[in-house]
Amino acid sequence: MNRYPVWKYAIMVIALLVGAIYTLPNFFGEAPAVQVSAGKVTLRVDQGTLTRVEQALKAAGITSDALSLEGQSVRARFDSTDTQIKAKDAIQKALNPDAADPGYVVALNLVSRSPAWLTSLHAAPMYLGLDLRGGVHFMLQVDMKAALSKKVDSLAGDLRSMLREKNIRHGGIARNGQAIELRLRDAATLEAAKRLIQDQFPDLQFTEVPEGTEYKLTATIRPEAARLVQEQALKQNITTLHNRINELGVAEPVIQQQGLDRIVVQLPGVQDTAKAKDILGRTATLEMRLVDESTEALEAEAGRGPVPFGSERYLQRDGQPVIVKKLVIITGDSLTDAQPGFDSQTQQPKVDLTVDAKGGRIMRDTSRENLKKRMAILLFEKGKGEVLTAPVIQGELGNRFQISGSMSVVEANDLALLLRAGSLAAPMEIIEERTIGPSLGAENIAKGFNSVTWGFLVILAFMAVYYMLFGLISGIALGVNLLLLVAILSMLQATLTLPGMAAMALALGMAIDSNVLINERVREELRNGVAPQVAINSGYERAWATILDSNITTLIAGVALLAFGSGPVRGFAVVHCIGILTSMFSAVFFSRGLVNFWYGRQKKLKSVSIGTVWKADGARVPAAADSGNK
Repeated sequence: MNRYPVWKYAIMVIALLVGAIYTLPNFFGEAPAVQVSAGKVTLRVDQGTLTRVEQALKAAGITSDALSLEGQSVRARFDSTDTQIKAKDAIQKALNPDAADPGYVVALNLVSRSPAWLTSLHAAPMYLGLDLRGGVHFMLQVDMKAALSKKVDSLAGDLRSMLREKNIRHGGIARNGQAIELRLRDAATLEAAKRLIQDQFPDLQFTEVPEGTEYKLTATIRPEAARLVQEQALKQNITTLHNRINELGVAEPVIQQQGLDRIVVQLPGVQDTAKAKDILGRTATLEMRLVDESTEALEAEAGRGPVPFGSERYLQRDGQPVIVKKLVIITGDSLTDAQPGFDSQTQQPKVDLTVDAKGGRIMRDTSRENLKKRMAILLFEKGKGEVLTAPVIQGELGNRFQISGSMSVVEANDLALLLRAGSLAAPMEIIEERTIGPSLGAENIAKGFNSVTWGFLVILAFMAVYYMLFGLISGIALGVNLLLLVAILSMLQATLTLPGMAAMALALGMAIDSNVLINERVREELRNGVAPQVAINSGYERAWATILDSNITTLIAGVALLAFGSGPVRGFAVVHCIGILTSMFSAVFFSRGLVNFWYGRQKKLKSVSIGTVWKADGARVPAAADSGNK
């Protein structure tokens, strides 16, 4: 009756092992480290970077406790802060020989002290939020009107070009706020313009108003198209911010959308607010220029002569110099989209570019006049220019053209992302700013840890006194619940905040509530004179429905907080929901497994240790007494 099959005990053992393994990294603490990340969006941190860091440390006679490539950064862990600072200087000197133009960001950081065997199992500690670790919090508001105005300008230029191509005469095109006003002289021209807009500009809706002998056609962006423009602007800004945050050396930044036009940026461990503002507001611009292929330019590229007048010298990603003309053909402001793909003829990776009407006209004229010549795409960041690529113009270009050549799929994806997100899609303004010191974070950690620890110990003591052995089993199940909760949060690499620690304390109280229901149900069965084995079985079986109902209703509330909340509320909701699921496993499945293991082997069980059982007549008998007295 009260016996588990072997496979259920196997589940209990596996759950304990997994929980212990993935909880362990949280107890090793953090060690001083140096993090190397790309200082320019055109650079990549890869195995070659890791080798250079290793060689730099070896040349300086510095031994690291651990050196690894993690994501888009290299991390070297050391035993002391003195060694950390020496290592930073050595790596900085090796990777950035030109201090005025650093290619890599070498930042001091803290990483987990977890041993290698835990790291090999992908066991890592939970991230700590701002309120526990300290750092900088920004709330940025995106100027959606500017994003829509940019889109309207682009559509107005495209409409002007299409009217010219279709030979539809008009009295002028002007932008009035978020609307495009088109003046037409007669009804026939009006109908032709309306058909053109319907066929070629699905994002526009229009109204017509007669003005004397003429007509005025007012076109505005459809609401659904306007929402799409705003969503894309927000996503592009978030992508751009992700690219820029690498420079701060933040291991686990939080960059997320809040509402329709706001972005929250949290940088744990960063105390330099001025530096963070500089990075977030940084501009990266793109320019397209023709390559100077004159004899003087070729000599200058080879280093055998000066750069010709009217040209400039820039480096490609591989370090090769390119002489480009100073005249800018178009800038990144004209670029509307960039997507990676494959050439249909050669099946080689390519990048498809789309520019607005004005840029299309310029590209068409420039390509027609400079066929079979090279055009360079330059990225300017922090006042430094770099040639991303310099392809040969193979044919007449227009609004849509492609970049292809000797590039891999990864490089094509990176280039498309860079062209799309090299600059912000819309201006942003910092509307909220907070700085939390590390001492306050340490105090919050201590208080949160103490609240969970003391809550657990008090609950354990009360249960042991009131329910005796069953209370101890409930306490063990409660410990397993906390173990599994921390393990799951660590496996998900969740960011733990102070509200999350409050949710942990709440999860302990809710978890023990299930055991109280079970224990009282067992007592009730014993009070009614039921045999101990039957009482245990009935107690768990009949309490299960009540436990399930109460946990499901609480879980619904937690899911609602998760769906509609934001910031600290979501952090609380995540821990709350996971805590409910782990409590149902530990309070029912795991605790019954322990009870079955202890009492299920006894065929003629006469008593159970569950504290004092109060009878209906007011008398009381110890639960450890013979079942016949009950």
